Amino acid sequence: MRSTAGSTTRTGPMAPSDRDRPVRRFGPSQRMVHRATGWLMLLCLATAACLYLGPLAQLVGRRHLMATVHEWSGVLLPVPFLLGLLSAEFRADLRRLNRFAEYDRQWLRAARKRLSAPRYRPAGKFNAGQKLYAGWIAGAVLVMMFTGLLMWFMDLLPFISRTSAIFVHDIVAWAITIVLIGHMRRAAADPEARLGMRTGYVSESWAERHHSRWLDQDGDPRSARDRTPPRGGRGRR
Repeated sequence: MRSTAGSTTRTGPMAPSDRDRPVRRFGPSQRMVHRATGWLMLLCLATAACLYLGPLAQLVGRRHLMATVHEWSGVLLPVPFLLGLLSAEFRADLRRLNRFAEYDRQWLRAARKRLSAPRYRPAGKFNAGQKLYAGWIAGAVLVMMFTGLLMWFMDLLPFISRTSAIFVHDIVAWAITIVLIGHMRRAAADPEARLGMRTGYVSESWAERHHSRWLDQDGDPRSARDRTPPRGGRGRR
């Protein structure tokens, strides 16, 4: 059973509320996939900037090295995801991201109307915005890889227009940059969400406010009810 609002367990003069107990949100596999994918994505974007932005290209130089790092970081981008598939927890999260329920549509309607109360924005482990972002970024990465490989092996495919491949690659790269900046801004505005990705644990009060259906759903992952914090505690926010 979930703790009732306001219930406390006194262990000293500053005992925390029961609702601030840690809830396990992500395991090591989810966190490592997210971290490795994020670093590879940033490396792709940084090297792309060094190749296509004139002033930055002149400042950095080493164009051949930048091109090589860009190509291989793009090729390696799916590797963390593929390794993550070995984890049952990661596969369970993929199934959640792939399901769009009625309460997700309700979340989107509330987001459009800028209604922030939890009753207006119900969400499971992932809200509708996170599901849309995950699906969009997965598709965009596939397009980037396909067009990048076309440019890489253009000599083997002379019937394909290099100009078209470059055009699509560049347009999608700019779109990814804009969306990724928005994602990072949202993360910067929510320290608890960053804590969950960094340590795997969030407070129960945060989970109830932002992902109430995650705590209420029957058969939700074992992590939702595992309140044993990692060794050394959850850390300070």
